[in-house]
Amino acid sequence: MDRTRSIVRPYAWTGGRTETAYDMPIEALISTNRATLARNGSTMTHDHRSVADLCLSARSVAEVAALLSLPLGVARVVLGDMASAGMVVVHRPKSADDGHPDLAMMERVLIGLRNL
Repeated sequence: MDRTRSIVRPYAWTGGRTETAYDMPIEALISTNRATLARNGSTMTHDHRSVADLCLSARSVAEVAALLSLPLGVARVVLGDMASAGMVVVHRPKSADDGHPDLAMMERVLIGLRNL
């Protein structure tokens, strides 16, 4: 395996950007469906198609990063760009009544990540 390729390639997905205009918390669930893939398939890059295929089953941002061996920051930018383009749907995590994240949901995400 070419080690340089594995270090440089993910950041090439983002054009070197480290932020996206789309708010993308790591616990947000990302999904797509076959209709979206059919509609956007011809405009997706191979890498975007890989992400979209993975998200046919809803996945957290952290799961997508782990399963694709991407740095979390890169995954957030890629997913934010894809969400802005309508390639994926972002499902916002529920917040507790006080505006803080739902701890039970965060625990489930953590358990899921440990099981990867």
